[in-house]
Amino acid sequence: MPRPRNCRRIGCMPQATYYKPRGVPLSALQHINLTFDEIEAVRLADLEGMYHEKAAEKMNVSRQTFGRIIESARKKIADALVNGKALSIEGGIIELNDTAATEGPPPFRRGWGGRGRHGHGHSQ
Repeated sequence: MPRPRNCRRIGCMPQATYYKPRGVPLSALQHINLTFDEIEAVRLADLEGMYHEKAAEKMNVSRQTFGRIIESARKKIADALVNGKALSIEGGIIELNDTAATEGPPPFRRGWGGRGRHGHGHSQ
């Protein structure tokens, strides 16, 4: 039996939690789920250009775990883009970083309710 997942720290909540190809009805699409920790890993590594070691430290995970998270996220994003699938962002065991909850830009705080933990598979 695998050991339980640790809580992953994220810096902000995404502004949007669902993406789909334009002009295709949602009912006709396959769905892929990205967890909040996966989108945070993409934000830190690809958007912020942070080295994996530093990004892992910010997320409160090991360097190896960060590598697995980012690999999984990139594969899911590529699958959605290349194969025209819908992409939802939800779930995972997370904790919003204290400084992000009080100092982050307003769009990331709006509608979420501050710090807390979300169980795997649960949305906001």
